[in-house]
Amino acid sequence: MEKVVLGLSGGVDSAVAAARLREMGFAVHGLFLEVGLGGEEAARDVADSLGIPLYIAHRREAFEAQVCGYFADAYRDARTPNPCVVCNPLIKFRALTDYADEIGAPYVATGHYARTGKDAQSRALLLRALAKKDQTYMMHRLPRETVARCIFPLGGAENKDEVRENARAIGLAVSDKPDSMDICFIPDGDVHGWLERHGAQTPPGDFVDLDGNVLGRHKGLHCYTVGQRKGLGVAAEGRLFVHALDPVKNQVVLSLDDVFQKEIFVRDVHYIAPEYAENGSFSCDVRVRFSARSDRAVVYPEGKNARVVFGDAVRAPAAGQSAVFYDGDIVIGGGFIGRRYG
Repeated sequence: MEKVVLGLSGGVDSAVAAARLREMGFAVHGLFLEVGLGGEEAARDVADSLGIPLYIAHRREAFEAQVCGYFADAYRDARTPNPCVVCNPLIKFRALTDYADEIGAPYVATGHYARTGKDAQSRALLLRALAKKDQTYMMHRLPRETVARCIFPLGGAENKDEVRENARAIGLAVSDKPDSMDICFIPDGDVHGWLERHGAQTPPGDFVDLDGNVLGRHKGLHCYTVGQRKGLGVAAEGRLFVHALDPVKNQVVLSLDDVFQKEIFVRDVHYIAPEYAENGSFSCDVRVRFSARSDRAVVYPEGKNARVVFGDAVRAPAAGQSAVFYDGDIVIGGGFIGRRYG
């Protein structure tokens, strides 16, 4: 049997992925990523219940430096980061492929909702999942050679309910285990508290309008994001929105109008399918945050960066979030949204 290394967290998704891989005829080797957040016992319980070996990959130091450090630095620089976007290529999938190489496994797998395929030239493609819970947005920075080794057993699932029902049918104790948190290293969801505990808070400053008039005092740029309209504490004749964050002047710029942009600058673009950019600009669908819909746009590559011009203006693209490019189900690539001020 061919070997596959599966990222095993102890949750329902990776447990069902393990069971499905075994049904497909693979020799499944579990890998638990130990980064100082606990969960090893749950992963061992799942591995034991399925009768598969479990390897513990210790990556705490790298995780704290490359993911938690990146997260804190981004907020210090008035950006709104998505840590999974950097964790997947730098930590998670690197640990999987390193161990796969060590034991001679040609494939790696996870419980992500995504799919893979090949184009007419047999080049690997990362594809959207069938379920609404598509997670390719957070995987767009994977190297193509890694995508070529990936198997995503849940990519064809219609929804999470199907996966839980599958878990119940095969007697997995984790069938009703709650979903994991959006940010694994902030389980209580208190991002501002985490930033303050890690010395990443920014100093108070001024709220200003589009003309630079002072409207009040803000608590620190790390407490706000573009498009935010709640919790501002500024009296106005109408509803106020965070228009921009200016780290140079330490100002939060407010406006009475909601925030829409027709054009964005995207830095440090990574292409899983670089052939799309070989002849210059290309049309595609673009997502500007994980929860956002895709909007039609034209991408103009500029070296390692790109300019993205939308057919219709998109709401609140925030610096630090990713802009991810799609051709139908195909993930072309993406990069980090630049900011308007500072």
